[in-house]
Amino acid sequence: YQRRVRGYFVITQSIMTEVAKQTEEKGKRRAPFRKFSYRGVDLEKLLDLNNEELMELFNARARRRFQRYVGTKSIALIKKLRKAKKEASLIGPNERPEVVKTHLRNMIIVPEMIGSFVGVYNGQVYNTVEIKAEMIGHYLGEFSITYKPVKHGRPGIGATPVSYTHLTLPTIYS
Repeated sequence: YQRRVRGYFVITQSIMTEVAKQTEEKGKRRAPFRKFSYRGVDLEKLLDLNNEELMELFNARARRRFQRYVGTKSIALIKKLRKAKKEASLIGPNERPEVVKTHLRNMIIVPEMIGSFVGVYNGQVYNTVEIKAEMIGHYLGEFSITYKPVKHGRPGIGATPVSYTHLTLPTIYS
């Protein structure tokens, strides 16, 4: 299977064919499609749950938020998302819904919002966020960063003691 040529091992054709057969066999065995579930509940069942049953699945902070006050603004946002999804489905089955802009960074993502596009305001611009199943229970603001991450470059004046050497005061002669 291997022969030595000028100090190096060379793989012969028979090994190459065996390796090719093994990779073909591995290629035929596909990994099964992983279904999404939120805390053990499938996505289809999540969409069918009413608000009380859904609230039991959320963490304590989200449960407290829904128990105390949902708010007219968050209800209006969900209505706009429904309307955008409905209009997109009338146009075509694979059509994406329009982006719905909002300032509600503290809105908790619920299963009804999946597949929508939301423009989340970060203080400067609206960042378009596609709502996916993995985002359920998170806040909209988590997906629209409010600051520009620091890119560390060279240190500026005053960052190190050595940088003050060229800032010497003029000497006064009497």
